[in-house]
Amino acid sequence: MLPLDQLPHKAGSDEKAIRLLEGVRVLDLTTSIAGPYATLLLADFGASVIKIERREGDDARGWGPPFLAQQSLWFLSVNRNKRSVTLDFSTARGRELLHALVREHDVVVTNQVGRSQKKLGIDHATLSALHPGLVHVSITGFGVQGTRSELPSYDLIAEGYSGVMDLTGEAGAPPQKVGTPAADLLTGMDAAMAVAAALYRRRADGKGCAIDISMVESMTRFMAPRLMSYLGSGELPRRSGARDSVIAVYQAFDTADEPLTLGLGNDGIWRRFWSAVGEPEYGADARFRSNKDRRAARSEIVEHIQALLRRRPRAQWLALFAEHRIPAGPINRLDEVAADRELHARGMLYSVAAFDARIPQVGLGIGVDDSAQTYRTPPPALGQHTHEVLRELLHLGAAEIAELHQQNII
Repeated sequence: MLPLDQLPHKAGSDEKAIRLLEGVRVLDLTTSIAGPYATLLLADFGASVIKIERREGDDARGWGPPFLAQQSLWFLSVNRNKRSVTLDFSTARGRELLHALVREHDVVVTNQVGRSQKKLGIDHATLSALHPGLVHVSITGFGVQGTRSELPSYDLIAEGYSGVMDLTGEAGAPPQKVGTPAADLLTGMDAAMAVAAALYRRRADGKGCAIDISMVESMTRFMAPRLMSYLGSGELPRRSGARDSVIAVYQAFDTADEPLTLGLGNDGIWRRFWSAVGEPEYGADARFRSNKDRRAARSEIVEHIQALLRRRPRAQWLALFAEHRIPAGPINRLDEVAADRELHARGMLYSVAAFDARIPQVGLGIGVDDSAQTYRTPPPALGQHTHEVLRELLHLGAAEIAELHQQNII
């Protein structure tokens, strides 16, 4: 039995879907993860998204194994609530059709570098001349201007530039990438947020804009608390297995069986912790009065807590800490995350019917008016909606569509 067989199953529906961006039309020209994740967020909030793909498809369609029903699970993770149209807009006729679609949309998102945008006729200057109210979004590794603007990038490259890899991992161990495509996902969130802000302004003045999203800069902003600390103090943090937080006790600990995380982030939590574990006098020691004092004595405190926590299994400690409102939790494997009943109950993890199979999905995780329902349609097959969109938006007839097929444009 696959883990997805344990997930709640959802049918596609517009009835309870979030509609905050209903009426907004988005043309997604991106591939891989960052751009599709941005348009997934917009789609989940109610926007209509048409995904324009090369005839061979989004790069991520080939990213596997693992595959499910011959589909890449990475692709399926960021492409629900979209329609797929195949279109070769490197040709004159294909570009003409794309430009006609642009006129019908509010937002265009691309992940081509500036030079490629101009070559393909999808740069801001070209498209805004067709549609002055267009919100044009570029998602690239380094931005559309600057000495690095034409360099290619992936999540891994952006993580390396940002400093996050240098600070991730144990002391003395090699730098580590974050265990999810963090730069891709953060960049996608930035793009979706910027689009929402641009659309809000456009309601007042009708003007579009050019949004320039850099993966390296999104990931660098993610590092702001650590980077600001260095800029203001000159103290260069090093890899330490997350044991050098500005909060004195904020790390993982072993227990009698499984590890847990523990964050004693203020004086009240500090006192509650020591009361809960039966050693209030230790917590009241004058040497540990403030977070600054506790940082100076961090090694002694951590050693004492570690010895204490090894006496009982994790479940007992977590139950005790929950009772006393002490921030703590498990370090879950992905199979444990997938089995989390609260995530199921809140609609975060579910499955949908597509490709003659059950397809897992990870939800938006944002509730609106007491609803977190975002699923309307499953991730599309390559080119699944090409004919539908050309008929609906461009009013092409069957003969014209057949001719486009013969010319290998769609």
